[in-house]
Amino acid sequence: MKFHVDAWDPGFGASLDGADRGPAEASSAKLDAEIELPAAAWQPLDTPPGVRAPDVVLLVDGVRRTDARLWIEDHDGVTRPGLACSYAAGVVRCERSSGASVTGVKVERTLFTAAERPSDVDAGQAARYRAETIVGADEGDLSNGVQRALTELEIEVSRQLREDGDLLIVDGPLRSRDALPRTLGYIKTQQKQYLPDRLISVVAALQPAQRTPVFRIAGVYERLTWYLRLPHGGSSPWAGIVRVECSAEVPEHQAVALAELSTATIPRFASLPYKDPRAPQNLVPIAGLEKKLRHLLGDGKLLHRSLALAAQRGTTVAG
Repeated sequence: MKFHVDAWDPGFGASLDGADRGPAEASSAKLDAEIELPAAAWQPLDTPPGVRAPDVVLLVDGVRRTDARLWIEDHDGVTRPGLACSYAAGVVRCERSSGASVTGVKVERTLFTAAERPSDVDAGQAARYRAETIVGADEGDLSNGVQRALTELEIEVSRQLREDGDLLIVDGPLRSRDALPRTLGYIKTQQKQYLPDRLISVVAALQPAQRTPVFRIAGVYERLTWYLRLPHGGSSPWAGIVRVECSAEVPEHQAVALAELSTATIPRFASLPYKDPRAPQNLVPIAGLEKKLRHLLGDGKLLHRSLALAAQRGTTVAG
């Protein structure tokens, strides 16, 4: 397999979304705001007395990086795009009796390509990239393939560590992780405005560790969800606001119980502004996990150089 490595730095142009800006545009998804309370009775909700965080909380996250963009000469002589990617997932186990520890970490390296007969790429001692074909894909499709693989890896590592009575918090929307029991999706950045203006005022009125009532969003991904304000935020109306969701398949009374559990659990993990520029939304255990996972991905520049050398040598491994 002949291939070429694009000299352009694959990390160029990356940026962070602002966390305090609030939703940028209205959502077209169908809304049911009367799951827990009538819309006219919406108000900020506190954690009920007697509700406490579980003894074991698992926070799962993954990181991904494009080590190089490739152009692969396929068997028919046509050059097709590829992404050589490293990605990793792991879990932070937060136990009331013994503190927090990172566990279940897995690292994968894959060459995602539109080429129909790719070979694995041996990048020397640095890494080996397993080839995976996405027929007819452009670079956007390949990037989506990377995200699907990362999500599958997150599911794999989290399933291995579950136990009775725990709570799993996923960094990001649930999407294909709906089937995992006692699981919450944690969305740091708000891009869509799901609520009508008359209910947005309830979000702005939230105090730290308060939440909105549960509501249902129906669309491509149906889910039960609510907004929660974290401590240590700024003074803007959306400062410290996160959206938490659970599977739409969960009975509504259980969704309310999970919402109550979230207000007792998530705020205690909020980060501080002087420690993290993404505070308070970037939860402390998640920030520590991301740092470890990025370290385990290895040196991106070294991997890019190793892939370029492998391209010059024609170093591939038959699939």
